[in-house]
Amino acid sequence: MLRRIVFIAALGAASACSAGTPAGPAPGATEPVAPAAGESPGKTPFVVTPMADLDAPWAIEFLPDNRMLVTEKDGRLLLLSADGRQIRTLATIPVSSAGQGALMDVVLAPDFARSKRVYFSYSAAGDGGKGVVLARGVLDETPGAERLRAIETLYRATPLVTGDGHFSGRIAFSPDGRHLFFTAGDRQKFTPAQDKAASLGKVLRLTLDGQPAPGNPLTAQGFRPEVWSYGHRNLLGIAFDAQGNLWEQEMGPKGGDELNLILPGRNYGWPNASNGSHYDGRDIPDHRAGDGYEAPRVWWNPVISPGGLMIYSGRLFRQWRGDAFIGGLSSQALVRVNLDGLTATKGDQWSMGARIRDVAEAPDGAIWVIEDGKDGSQGRLLKLTPRT
Repeated sequence: MLRRIVFIAALGAASACSAGTPAGPAPGATEPVAPAAGESPGKTPFVVTPMADLDAPWAIEFLPDNRMLVTEKDGRLLLLSADGRQIRTLATIPVSSAGQGALMDVVLAPDFARSKRVYFSYSAAGDGGKGVVLARGVLDETPGAERLRAIETLYRATPLVTGDGHFSGRIAFSPDGRHLFFTAGDRQKFTPAQDKAASLGKVLRLTLDGQPAPGNPLTAQGFRPEVWSYGHRNLLGIAFDAQGNLWEQEMGPKGGDELNLILPGRNYGWPNASNGSHYDGRDIPDHRAGDGYEAPRVWWNPVISPGGLMIYSGRLFRQWRGDAFIGGLSSQALVRVNLDGLTATKGDQWSMGARIRDVAEAPDGAIWVIEDGKDGSQGRLLKLTPRT
């Protein structure tokens, strides 16, 4: 018997979900997690329950009723039941999925209860190269025929360049729901992160329709009007905390992964400053006081290869309310960072035994993570609940 019941309905033509024999325990069965450094076996504060097997998932977003939206690398946007057993393909987006390309982030609109709008990002080819795209659609929840309709493109990062890396494409809405923050990676081209004419290597502040938000801080200095901050590398997580502070994580080069407090108009240094080095061993000046660049609040060397970012606000893990959670790719870890106002310090780093692409909080306060599913393997959807 298959571990998941798959319902197929794509926008336009239908596309089937793969359903091979999944690895690991059946849905609902718990399994142990390797302890964090310094902990004894069996003493981790959560248990892990595998809920579904997916094909190279990239991001997860919860609907108010505990169902989930999940993006997959090949362009499929999935709707999952709250238990992960029923899966429908809502849309298949024409992504450029080579390398780090994918259907990437998915986030509900601030007014989702009324508008049913869903925002998402993906990598796409165009004249002269590839780039990251911001788009949105409307979730049609007709029972048995759910789909994403009225899909429209809102923003394309520029310039388009060659290559298949550092698209970024993470989305966050301001606490008042009036603005959208969008991350555009440097596309492994280094210098665009400091280029006023490029939107690459930047955090962007847009209207909900994808236009440059009025009053952005760098327009008078000749930057593109959508730029909020610059000097970034590969920005794979962005989130607001309960106090309205904006946090962002990005992959460093060889060393120097970062968690940054994003402040308007600031230059975060890449590629002129980093606590890592070039892959060929060439030095990059470290962040230092007075260098004119905003230093990370926390950094890692060796790297964790940060995936998704979530700031916890739930009730199940009360001891972690207000803390940041980061999915670790090469580190195969779930990473916790203590947040206290404008300061951040390292917390726990739990080995998960697989690359963790994204982390999200469910409406009931459970923490869910998705495995990366690299190199054609399936990536599991995992539910974390307190150890009793």
